[in-house]
Amino acid sequence: MTTQRKRRKAVVDQKNCVACGCCMKICPMQAIEIAHGVMAQVDTEKCVGCGKCAKECPASVITIAEVQV
Repeated sequence: MTTQRKRRKAVVDQKNCVACGCCMKICPMQAIEIAHGVMAQVDTEKCVGCGKCAKECPASVITIAEVQV
């Protein structure tokens, strides 16, 4: 029996993201990029779930959630 670990990671509501780049600038792990100038994407390998991006997001489209790793 193997147990899956859960980790806190940033999750972007990409449909409502305005691609302002505030999250990308504040991320200490450089885990966020603006894909094609349209929406933010989180690299879950780099994200440590600190929540700075969620606090900085003016559109409030980033949440910190537990995800399987």
